[in-house]
Amino acid sequence: MAPRTDKLPAAEKAQTGRERGVDRVLKLFAFLNEYGRPVRVAELPKALGAPRSTIYELVRVLTEAGVLETSLDENKVFFGKLMYLYGANYIRENDLIRRGSAEVDRLARETGETSELCVLYRNKQAIVHMSPGSRPMRISSEVGAQISIPWTASGRVLLANSSAEEIAARITPEDLKLHDGRSIPLDEFIASCHAAREHDIVVTKGLINSFTQCFASPIIGASGEPEATICLVLPIDITEEKANGLREELVASSKRLSIAR
Repeated sequence: MAPRTDKLPAAEKAQTGRERGVDRVLKLFAFLNEYGRPVRVAELPKALGAPRSTIYELVRVLTEAGVLETSLDENKVFFGKLMYLYGANYIRENDLIRRGSAEVDRLARETGETSELCVLYRNKQAIVHMSPGSRPMRISSEVGAQISIPWTASGRVLLANSSAEEIAARITPEDLKLHDGRSIPLDEFIASCHAAREHDIVVTKGLINSFTQCFASPIIGASGEPEATICLVLPIDITEEKANGLREELVASSKRLSIAR
């Protein structure tokens, strides 16, 4: 039960109010991140379940600070330049992301195929860096995209050492439904995660769409657990000879990035 603020000392009341304010900021950021593009300010109160005056004031303060930016023509709001600078600082100071991003760029340049660096973020697989290949018809994906874990090879790698119960707790019925209407049985997905423990690379075909496949290899951290994956997103119809060569390249990249292997 939430504490009654009329019974709290003044200092505790202020702290409770600040926490509610922080919660609203975090809720706003999460909404913008999931929405993925500028949104009309007038739509935010309903989307966030907060008073109109509160949301407008919050947007004003965050815009003045440079955390958000608003467009004058349509009065839409999205993340501002300061968020980009914060992200750039994170990449600079995070050794795995920095080295992983450089390896993704190298791998894409030398193989001509689209390469990605992926991590788990809450109950999704997130792409933190991507470099497109050089094919005339490029396969590309967006940095920051969050994808249902069962749709990806990386998801299986990153959950390889989780228990069946831990995996089930992360997955919703909607996560198991593919774009074409097929559904992956949960027990089959759990088994594929556990099977990933025995391999340096995991391959999935035709899950996100019908014309691509994904190769994913773990990046092992100091704990001995997969902290991220390095991936190749490929046409589904490449030759076996080509696929074998790319598997070797990908595993070599993952070993270069891994701390404990």
